[in-house]
This record gives sequence, structure tokens and C-alpha cells, in this order.
Amino acid sequence: MDEIGKVHYPLLESINEPKDLRRLPKNKLPELCREIRSFLLDELSTHPGHLASSLGVVEIAVALHYVYITPYDRLVWDVGHQAYAHKVLTNRRKNFSTLREWGGMSGFISPEESPYDTFTSGHASNSISAALGMAVAAKQKNEPRRVVAIIGDGAMTGGLAFEGLNNASSFPNNMLVVLNDNNISIDANVGGLNKYLVDINTSRAYNAVRFDLYRGMKRLNLIDEKSKRTVQRFNNSFKSMLSRSQGNFFDGLSIRYFGPVDGNDVLRLVDILSRIKEMEGPKLLHLRTIKGKGYPFAEASPTTWHAPGRFNIVTGEREKKNGLRPPKFQDVFGHTLVELAEQDERVVGITPAMPSGSSMNMLMKRFPERAYDVGIAESHAVTFAAGLAHEGMIPFCNIYSSFAQRSLDQIIHDVAIAKTPVIFCLDRAGLVGDDGATHQGAFDLAYLRYIPNLTIAAPIDEHWLRHLMLTAKEAFCPFVIRYPRGEGSLIDWHNEAKKVPIGKGRKLVDGERIAVLSIGAIGVEAREAVERLHKEGVVKPALFDMVFLKPIDEDILQEVFSGYDRIVTVEDGSRIGGLGSAVAEYMSERGYTGKLLRLGLPDEFIPHGSVPLQRSYAGIDAEHIYQSILSL
Repeated sequence: MDEIGKVHYPLLESINEPKDLRRLPKNKLPELCREIRSFLLDELSTHPGHLASSLGVVEIAVALHYVYITPYDRLVWDVGHQAYAHKVLTNRRKNFSTLREWGGMSGFISPEESPYDTFTSGHASNSISAALGMAVAAKQKNEPRRVVAIIGDGAMTGGLAFEGLNNASSFPNNMLVVLNDNNISIDANVGGLNKYLVDINTSRAYNAVRFDLYRGMKRLNLIDEKSKRTVQRFNNSFKSMLSRSQGNFFDGLSIRYFGPVDGNDVLRLVDILSRIKEMEGPKLLHLRTIKGKGYPFAEASPTTWHAPGRFNIVTGEREKKNGLRPPKFQDVFGHTLVELAEQDERVVGITPAMPSGSSMNMLMKRFPERAYDVGIAESHAVTFAAGLAHEGMIPFCNIYSSFAQRSLDQIIHDVAIAKTPVIFCLDRAGLVGDDGATHQGAFDLAYLRYIPNLTIAAPIDEHWLRHLMLTAKEAFCPFVIRYPRGEGSLIDWHNEAKKVPIGKGRKLVDGERIAVLSIGAIGVEAREAVERLHKEGVVKPALFDMVFLKPIDEDILQEVFSGYDRIVTVEDGSRIGGLGSAVAEYMSERGYTGKLLRLGLPDEFIPHGSVPLQRSYAGIDAEHIYQSILSL
């Protein structure tokens, strides 16, 4: 820990772009890595972000930018968690204190932010397909550009990653996939024989002889392209057996496999990357890294230190919020799911790689045999849940709202058509704050509303989340519950859950002339605005919590249309396609001529920043709702 807490970084401060890095003597790279790691600790302790993943890949970022001529050569990072060192090396060190703040540096990969960020990356598993497209384009244009996809072992569980790998040998390309393995054991431990085989396989002399032998056999008509691949597969499989590795999985896809290699040894990485850089055809370099490398607290508990918030570098103490506060919605979900599981042995839980973030880990602890983490595979999670429901289980499938976008076909095909009773709990619905555009749960209300046979609901607070979970459990139909990230509004959250009538909302505040219709937790902001207006006495709008988007409460709509001449809808989802659109359609079909004002997220991707700032920007915080009602 001798580097922890440093203020000055002599080597790092001399580097603004990778071309500066490439001027350093190779023997200076280990010291540079230590400085970058110290810099990240200093910055992330006060400007929170993703810590453990970033610490583990410092050497990878340094080695790649040292060997490849970026940005001409393309580095395609999978997810931004592992790209902080990359950002530091690519002219963003001085702005790092603005990380994930409104108007500041993104926590993920953004081509709008830097030419070194070659492809948008917020959701996992897209790097291989994107890099393959770039590599094939380079081949077609006869450009010497090299393309590297950097993907973690977690992201490698995503179906899209396997689709990319399956196609990697189908088209001419020189793509390199760097597999950052910091947890899942894909291969046997690194040993002397394996190191020897990596040295042989990446040796220029070995590969020159290999190519000369192939060229000679082809000239004598002893080998063609088909038999070349057969020989190559045999050769690779033989090497894999010798090394007792699982490399033949990649070799079977005609992807040359190298590894495993110590990914935290920057000098060895530079050496190996330099050797394989000019090799023809798709390749995969398997690196073993330590998540949280260089910071003992993070190494000991990488999950806890994935995104720890503010912390004391020396003691490892994480900042705690003062006073009694409402629980997070996801924790209320977790506790309630355990209660339901205790009452009914058919209740099971499914999450795609987010057990801690979704609080599914509570069920995993209580009933480990009834909770399933399927990896970063949302489409599989949905169909897996449908299979469980088909056999009489009651599956609660918890997926982050923006991640559920990847499973839309399965929701339609495998759940809705057959009316399979899967309960979808969409966490992180609405605005998510500093994760930004790729993670906003902006579209679920819109893209689910048009699907037949779905029931769609959103609780205004923790009590109603519990009511809706019980209702969904006993409804035996496809049921969607969407709720926001973070804290709710009730400290006394543990009520007695009750079954509520499906498709029925409720009037929260009586009023005249103006009716405000909200759905979900944004209703807390709407209620604050309405109560302020009542207190001031200028106008006295009514407020309705719709609870259900589908089926929508037509009794409330009839009451509103017959008794009010101004209607305001409020939602923390896309203004196009959600609650406001449903009300507008209903009005149009029945010839209602009153004035409708729809408040929701505008037709754009909302950037990263605090949720209050995002709500203000979108015009759905209490102040803007108040002003919008006054404008009527």
C-alpha cells in the first residue's frame, strides 16, 4: 500500500495521450501502473465510480495503448467499469473529478466524449460483435488497422458475446479478443508448461515456420482452405490437451487461443501483445487478473468494492448517510420476496447476474435452491422463467429496466402469447442518475404497453410495491412491476401486504377543474406539487395514482373526463408511448375535447448526473410539475 494516498504522479502527469505513453521506456511501465492505480484510488474515494473492476485492468489498458497505435487501431471496451485507466491515458485525467456528474465525464464508453472511445458501451457483451464488424471492414478496405475487443468473464456469459465468437472465423479478419478473467475459472491454473506453450505459440520464429510450411504445402497442392482449417483445429486441440486447458472451446470455433496469462504483469503483456499483433486471423488472449488489484480491501471483497461510494483510502471505511432513511426499493423487493417464498414453496427468483444489485441475494441466502443467477443473459432469464412457470412454479424474474430491452422478443414470444404467469420485477425503472443514458429505464412503459396479455403496474411507494408483489403472485398471469433505483419515501415500510384489484387506481387528493394523473414513484413529486398548490389556494387540482398502466382504470378516466377540463399526466418514462399516450388515445377515441398536458421524459437520451438534476431537466420534479399546472 505504499502508493496509496499519493498526490503527485511524475510519470502519469507526463502523459496526456497514448503517443506520450509510447515514448516511455518499457521498464517504466510497472511504475506507471502503480501511479494510475494510486490516482484512481485518490479520485474514486471522493468522486465515486466503479472501483474494483478499474483497479484490476490497469496493466491491460497500459499494455494495449503501448503496443497498438490508438485511436487508429481500435480498442473496443466491453462496459465502462473496466475502462477508467483507458480514460486516464486518453486525455481525460484532468477532468476525472467530474466523473458521472451532470455535464462531466461519463462512467461508460462514449464516442461523443473521445475518439479513443470507439463504440458505445454501457450494457455488457457487445464488444466482440462490434469489433468483428470493424475488423472485417478493415480487411475489405485493405487497411492495416488492428482491432481489439476487451471483454470480462462476466460479460462473456452474455449470448451476444457467443454469437460474435461463433461468427469470428466466418469472415476474413484479424480481430483480437482479450478475455479479462478475474473470477470464473475457465482454464487450468497458470503453470510452467502453459507459460512455455504461450511463449512458443506467440513466437515470431514459430509462426514464420508455421506459415512457410503451410505455404509450401499449398503450392504443392497438398492442402486447401478446408483442409487447412482441419489441420489447424487438430493442431490447436493437440496443444490444448498438452496444456490441459479448455482452450479447445475457442479452437473449435477456429479462433487461435493464447493463455491463460497473468494480466497484471504489464511487461509480459507488452511482450505477448507485440508478438501476436501481426498474426493473421481471429485470436483470443486469455488473461487472469485480480479484481481490486493493489487495494487490499477491494481484493478481499471485490463485490462490496465494485462501486463503494465515497471511502477513506487508509481505513477502508465507506461513507454512511446520516439519520434514519427510507430503504431502497430493491431491498424492499428482496425482503418481500423472501416473505412470499416462506409462505409458498412454489415461489422462485431469477436474476441475470445482479443478485446484490437487485437484492435477490436475500432469497439466495434464505432459499439457495430456489434462487437462480443465470449470468448476463436476460433473454435466457425470461424463457427460463417461462419454463419454470409452465411447470407450476411462481417465478419472480428481476431484471434492470434498461437490460430488459434485450429480452423483448422472449417476453412476447415465450410469455405473453401463451399467457405464461411470469412476474417481471423491473428494477432501476425511470431515471437512474450517474449511470446515464445507457442505463436509464426510460422505455419500459412504452415498449411493454403494446404487448397483449401483459399486466403492467408501478408502485408509488414501498407499501404499494409489497401490495403489487402479493397481487402478482396470486394473479397467475404475465405481470410487470416497475420501480425506481434507490431509496423510496417511507421509513416505516414494512406494512401488511394486501391483494389489490388489478386495473384499479386511486384518488390521492380531491380537487376541481384540473386533474393530475401519475404512475409510479414519480407520484411523490406530483403530490408535493399538488399539495403546495392547495396550500397556496391559487388552484386546487385533483391527484390520481393510476397504479396500473395496463389495464388502465377506465372508471378514473371517465370521472376525469366528465369532471375536469384540464388534465396533466406525469410519468418517469418516455413521454412517447406511456401513460400520457394511453390517456391521449382514450380521449381521442371518445371525442373528449379538454386540454391534455403530458409530462415525462423527452425524446432524447438523458445524460448522466444526479436524479434531481435529471428530473429538473426533464421537467418532472415537483417544482416543474407545479409550474406546469399553473401554466394551465
